[in-house]
Amino acid sequence: MTVSVFDLPERLAAKAEPALIADDERRFRAIAAAVERQLSELEARLDETRLRGGDNNQEVLERDLAVHELSARIRMLHRFGLDVCLGRMVAEDDPEPVYIGRLSLADEDGTRLLVDWRAPAAEPFFAATHANPMGLASRRRYRWTRGRVTDYWDEVFTAEGLEHNAALDDQSAFIASLGASRSPQMRDVLATIQADQDAIIRSPSRGPLVVDGGPGTGKTVVALHRTAYLLYADPRLGHRRGGVLFVGPHEPYLSYVADVLPSLGEEGVQTCTLRDLVPEGRTAGVETDPEAARLKASARLVDAVENAVRAYERPPEEELTVQTPWGTVWIGPSEWAEAFDAVEPGTTHNEARAVVWESVLEILVDQVDAQTPPHLVRRALAQHRELTRTFTRAWPVLDPAGVVADLWSVPAYLRLHAPWLDAGEVRALTRQDGRAWTTADLPYLDAARRLIGDPDAVRVARRRAAALESEREVRERVVEELIAADDDREGEVQALRQQPFADRLIDEAALPSLAPDELAGPYAHVVVDEAQELTDAEWTMLLRRAPSHSLTIVGDRAQARHGFHESWQDRLARVGLDDVRMSTLTVNYRTPEEVMAEAEPVIRAAIPDANVPVAVRSSGIPVLHLPLSARDGVLEEWLATHGEGVACVIGDGTFAGMPRVRSLTPELAKGLEFDLVLVVDPETWGDGVEGAVDRYVAMTRATQQLVVLRSEGAEGADA
Repeated sequence: MTVSVFDLPERLAAKAEPALIADDERRFRAIAAAVERQLSELEARLDETRLRGGDNNQEVLERDLAVHELSARIRMLHRFGLDVCLGRMVAEDDPEPVYIGRLSLADEDGTRLLVDWRAPAAEPFFAATHANPMGLASRRRYRWTRGRVTDYWDEVFTAEGLEHNAALDDQSAFIASLGASRSPQMRDVLATIQADQDAIIRSPSRGPLVVDGGPGTGKTVVALHRTAYLLYADPRLGHRRGGVLFVGPHEPYLSYVADVLPSLGEEGVQTCTLRDLVPEGRTAGVETDPEAARLKASARLVDAVENAVRAYERPPEEELTVQTPWGTVWIGPSEWAEAFDAVEPGTTHNEARAVVWESVLEILVDQVDAQTPPHLVRRALAQHRELTRTFTRAWPVLDPAGVVADLWSVPAYLRLHAPWLDAGEVRALTRQDGRAWTTADLPYLDAARRLIGDPDAVRVARRRAAALESEREVRERVVEELIAADDDREGEVQALRQQPFADRLIDEAALPSLAPDELAGPYAHVVVDEAQELTDAEWTMLLRRAPSHSLTIVGDRAQARHGFHESWQDRLARVGLDDVRMSTLTVNYRTPEEVMAEAEPVIRAAIPDANVPVAVRSSGIPVLHLPLSARDGVLEEWLATHGEGVACVIGDGTFAGMPRVRSLTPELAKGLEFDLVLVVDPETWGDGVEGAVDRYVAMTRATQQLVVLRSEGAEGADA
């Protein structure tokens, strides 16, 4: 006997009527067979691809990409099985249901079983509304639990849709999902994407798109699902063409959303915070001096780094005579300038140094008798102390962090390279320990690395050149021995003398090399969440990685801790982003009415024109105001009565956490959501915009209940 895919509880017995689910049962059986068959085929292809070699780096890269893509699809099918199906829709002019899935799927005859959710044909499933049905008669969405359907919801858009076996509910699939318990990681909500969100997800990738929305409007959901959609829909953004970089505000956020993109079939997206973009970011502290923070927020100050680096690339202005065993050679100011001009634009300082040195050697070698072996002349010149000392002074090897540290610790050096700063501003930026890094320094460290290159590049290049020369000597010795043993001096052995063929004997992969910087870019598209917090200087870090200016910028001006008084267009124009498209989300799907009624006055007191979204649901649970002593009792009662879900205590440094209860600062709670939120002494979090934003953000993390706790003697009505 075949076990039904449907496992509906007794209270939903009416939905189990064969007339309602028979078509689904047949389709699910076909999908199960297709999944099993495709898994078998994909695993065979994966084994074959892994065994495939490569004659060059490009072929090896193509093989590795194919392995990655096959492995990702296999993991997707293993992970979801039947619940790869999201729902179905029926068109007005065609009674045959179209089933929507996380990926496309067909049977052995090529008959379509599932349409990929990102395909144009699937758009009505997400975008249809009663005001604009987009040709649909009905739509059904499934709730899956451990591989079986435990509920489903039907919506009808026409009278005919009701006749096509629809089971109507008193709440939509989306509203039902909002009341579900949260988990430590965000679940993808693909089956319940709303029309306003779907329109943004499917918006073209060209140019910068700003998604502005208040708490609970689904900005992060949109950002993640848009990332997966663009990788599918826009071939210019594929992993083979640069891919997508997703930038979040902090590590707890990245951990929270880590599973969403893999669940959507995208495992190759690089995710990071701004701290991750430079090595010093891991240990950088917070800039505590407000004036230094203000100055470092300006993109103009980044010019000081470039000025400092270019100052180390000035050709000598004196003539130099060099004695060699083969005669005297010389180099003057015009020859020095010629050598320094040999660098291609975009080459980093440390890499360019080798190019310039090679050009200097060529100028000098050309002055020696042509009969003299050039490699002997080069070796003699490389050992000439005055020549190498002069060149090193003119173009030294630089340490990116050292250049920035000098700017912050040597006032005269900073004044030289940032002449627009006045004496007070120079004092504010100067500190005793130039390497006491703060997060405000990260844009400058990033700029220095971009201009100078990896500080280890020169050392590794020397090791690589030495290893390559050693390999060539071994290869030439082997070749000579093989040729000497070739009696007829003809045939294939003689081909070893050909340089291109002989060079293939060297395993370049085994030579010393720098580990690739996975976050250096450039990327075809960059997605930035909580973008309202970025300074102009921090924007320069991201724009270096998005040269095409193809960006999805997600944020809320009312959640900017340091204020955001201008428009998005004005802010972004200041950093060089023009033709900005705007999309605004105004519906709060997450936060109950009860919570928003308390949170809205908090932010409006500081930002009267804040984009406060309208809540679409009520939890029926009032906001509680209790003494701090009630904290543990509230949590213990909630844990005892809620077998699932996650709670969070925000603003209490003394709370160490419990099972299923987090402890966070207001800043680290941004972007997250919890069933129960306890905010502790919110009126002590600061005055002005920063304090109001922290209180507003913390309160609106709650999806079910908010409790405000105050220490004895603490007062304040603003939270």
